[in-house]
Amino acid sequence: MPPHKRVTIKEVAKIAGVSIQTVSRVINEHPDVAPETRLRVLSVIADLDYHPSALARSLIHQRTYTLGVLTAGLKFIGPSFTLNGITVAAEEMNYAILLEELPGFHDSHSAKRLESLLARHVDGIIWAIPEIGNNRAWLDENRLSLPVPIVFLTMQPRPDVTCVSFDNFLGGQMATQHLVDAGYQQIGHIAGPMDWWEARQRKAGWQDILERSGIKVQENLWIEGNWSSASGEQAFLQLLARNKQLEAVFVANDQMAYSVYQVAAKKGIRIPDDLGVVGFDGLAETAYLWPPLTTIYQNLNQLGRTAVEHVVSTIETQQNTGGVQPGQTVVLKPELVQRASSQRDRRVLTAHLREEQ
Repeated sequence: MPPHKRVTIKEVAKIAGVSIQTVSRVINEHPDVAPETRLRVLSVIADLDYHPSALARSLIHQRTYTLGVLTAGLKFIGPSFTLNGITVAAEEMNYAILLEELPGFHDSHSAKRLESLLARHVDGIIWAIPEIGNNRAWLDENRLSLPVPIVFLTMQPRPDVTCVSFDNFLGGQMATQHLVDAGYQQIGHIAGPMDWWEARQRKAGWQDILERSGIKVQENLWIEGNWSSASGEQAFLQLLARNKQLEAVFVANDQMAYSVYQVAAKKGIRIPDDLGVVGFDGLAETAYLWPPLTTIYQNLNQLGRTAVEHVVSTIETQQNTGGVQPGQTVVLKPELVQRASSQRDRRVLTAHLREEQ
């Protein structure tokens, strides 16, 4: 059987009785096409099963319609959710994704991976690796020489680059203020690794609210984990040993909070009567713990989507005007999801029990 011949835009134009430019306008949804003409062209496209050539589109517009994404840690929930938001948004905007995954968050070869993406002529780059330690050091030397727009995720804001992140400081404040409002006084914190910008921001929010509430912030009130459930277990055990009066704990992510539940159950510590607990991330599983976990929800899909919207907007601006957009700081707000783990009132638990029944 001979191979199926690819339908061309010329054939569509000929059968529809219009110019190639008109077919192109219909495909690209330009408004300056008469409704009846648009319907006729779309009908021919459907009848012929015509699919526009990505290569031809690239040649016409002198770009590849490809976004480079540099990421790491896709085995973890956060990076994978963010990447999902990136890929869905890119597909909706008719951009392909070229993915480079580093073997670790601290990898020192990120500049080489950047060069690899640029060599493949991507139109823009999303740097989806959290700011950790000095992994942004290359930026001061190379940012002015980057030939394409680049958007960074989850980093300390700076005026010369575009970054999109959640307000981790606000999230830490919201979690701690909620516990204060619930009547807890000795409020501990299990932090993420302190070389992560997000972890430092969440801890700073916790400390800020305690100080505003007149609660003395002591070293025995907080301890560092590494985001894993295993580290959460060890951190909580150490926190209990260091502070016998601990009444509540704000945990920097939900995975470490899971271990707090396990240790509390083993030691006969009742949540929320003996210990209030608030997590961070808003993982779906938190609603099915008992009691359900209060958490700070950050929509990581939206984080990825917002990054795509901003990098594509910058690409379009540069393509149409030749101008360079200044750096922007886009801060998304987290949400407090209140559940029974942080409410001492037994009526809250009863209400949840009735809902389950």
